[in-house]
Amino acid sequence: MRLLRYIIRRLILLVPVLIGALFVAFLLTRIVPGDPIERVAGPYASDEEVERLRQKANLDKPFYHQFVIYLGDLARGDMGDSFYTGQPVKRDLSSRFGASLELVLYSMVLAILLAIPLGMLSAVLRGSIPDHISRVISVLGVSVPVFWIGLVLLTIFYNKLKWLPGPTGRLPIGMDAPDNVTGLYTIDALLDGNFSLWWAATKALILPVVTIGITAMAPIARMTRSTMIDALDSDYVRTSRSLGIPKRVIVLHHAFKNAILPVLTLIAAVFGFLVGGEVLVEIIFSWNGLGLYSYNAILNSDFPAVQGFILLVTAIYILIYLAVDVITALIDPRVEF
Repeated sequence: MRLLRYIIRRLILLVPVLIGALFVAFLLTRIVPGDPIERVAGPYASDEEVERLRQKANLDKPFYHQFVIYLGDLARGDMGDSFYTGQPVKRDLSSRFGASLELVLYSMVLAILLAIPLGMLSAVLRGSIPDHISRVISVLGVSVPVFWIGLVLLTIFYNKLKWLPGPTGRLPIGMDAPDNVTGLYTIDALLDGNFSLWWAATKALILPVVTIGITAMAPIARMTRSTMIDALDSDYVRTSRSLGIPKRVIVLHHAFKNAILPVLTLIAAVFGFLVGGEVLVEIIFSWNGLGLYSYNAILNSDFPAVQGFILLVTAIYILIYLAVDVITALIDPRVEF
């Protein structure tokens, strides 16, 4: 019951946080130089046409009035129309969300499967050659630009070896997408029973997933190593060793259970960042997701698209941290709601 009350309270607090994020987005988009209406109207539009479009977009009104109107539209589920695509922002975001989610989800699975064992091994064998190799990999993952990793992978596995498809997006050119059920092509293709389409979507995912997975793996591995070292040096672990408890039980049951809590928080932060932050990867691999959409929206001063994107990403961040808080409280009984 306490858990349910905690979740409801956090969901209620979601509303003022979203309003605050929207206010900041509103303020920043209006400060940035450039008139989006002039770009939409084109160089040959008359002053009357430009003014008509500005009035239609409510940009002729004061800032606070625009904000109140937008909140009213948002309460009715209307995020406005994109200046750049001419489509409702809600439709644009929903059509691209699956692409970003699929990319980020598989990348995070890869990063977690690699980073946590690597960090644990590095902590258990600290000072050894595997530890040094693990630390070098982590430093390289943090230091090397993500676009460089993507370009190197494309050069090797597409240009040289011809093993994987090039930057043609989620599917090869000419191949139709599966029926939209989840928005994830790999899952939708399996639900449709189309295994050739599933294999094409999977191959298209490999290079961008590895690119993001390498960069996401590095901070998680470093955090895992750090928290595992602290746990292994704690008094309760030394007591367990003196009692003759097997090392495997000490590492996996005692140390790892306590070390994983701050790692979960970092995983949530990395996941939330990647949902809207993998812009360069989407550009390199022609991936039509949220990152590329937000990039074009910013370039074109597309106020409704930027505001809708920030609203979506903020909500995702809050929900992810809510899930992590609940999991943390379930794992550690010392944490209270």
